[in-house]
Amino acid sequence: MLQRTTRFRTDSPSGLKLLIITLAATAALISSPAKLSAQTIPLANGFAHNDYWHKRPLFDALENGFRYIEADIFLLHDRLIVAHTFPFFKTDRTLDRLYLKPLANYIKNHPDDGYPITLMIDIKTSGNNTYDALKPILDKYADIISGYEDGHFIQRRLTVVLSGHKPFKMVRKEQSRMVFIDEDLRKMDRDNMGSEMYPMASCPYKALLQWDGNGHMPDAERKLLTSYVLKAHKLGKKVRLWASPENKTVWTELLSCGVDLINTDQLAMLREFLNTSYAAAK
Repeated sequence: MLQRTTRFRTDSPSGLKLLIITLAATAALISSPAKLSAQTIPLANGFAHNDYWHKRPLFDALENGFRYIEADIFLLHDRLIVAHTFPFFKTDRTLDRLYLKPLANYIKNHPDDGYPITLMIDIKTSGNNTYDALKPILDKYADIISGYEDGHFIQRRLTVVLSGHKPFKMVRKEQSRMVFIDEDLRKMDRDNMGSEMYPMASCPYKALLQWDGNGHMPDAERKLLTSYVLKAHKLGKKVRLWASPENKTVWTELLSCGVDLINTDQLAMLREFLNTSYAAAK
């Protein structure tokens, strides 16, 4: 089936005007800074999963109060492309263009919003090669990115955490770096490096729990989850379960067990839950 391509006649005033309006609208959608209202409340427990699926990547999350945001990347011809599956066509959706540059602009334009932002970068291609390509891009934003520098954690407005194909050995050897690793919640005994390497610990919801929100959460599952959460917290790590059921009953129980970050694709729904029903119940 052939797709219809819109053509603009620039040899007429009306056609040229339409082209200018369309290009301006497209640019605004991609690069305009998020417009936060006075009612926007930063969500300490919200995690915007696969953020790039939303109509306005990054900006929808920020405007809903999310400060933990995830983007999947592929290394393609020396470019880091944001996508969920291999990006054969949309090669203009680079990590720099969709996330790092807009985040730098947002931080510059919101100096009074001191709430830190965490960008989780889920690496879909080779961990080492992708990290090699990522480092010079991060260098451009070194003044806003948190770092581990000569044995000390330096907090800045943006923290970058790597997941997916994680370059463990490369990162572990670096004395100074601008990235951290999302650890597997089930394998926190892998090495003795703490939150300076692994500030977060995650795993699939189904790896620990089978409860879907109907009835009461089984006691055995609650005890299992709580044991992992307590261990992670002792090590200074925040806990996240991904691919969890998207309903308020499950969210309530996860938070009651001490889970720090609720993974969601439903930004407005989770924002409303955290700011109203869950806030009122605390």
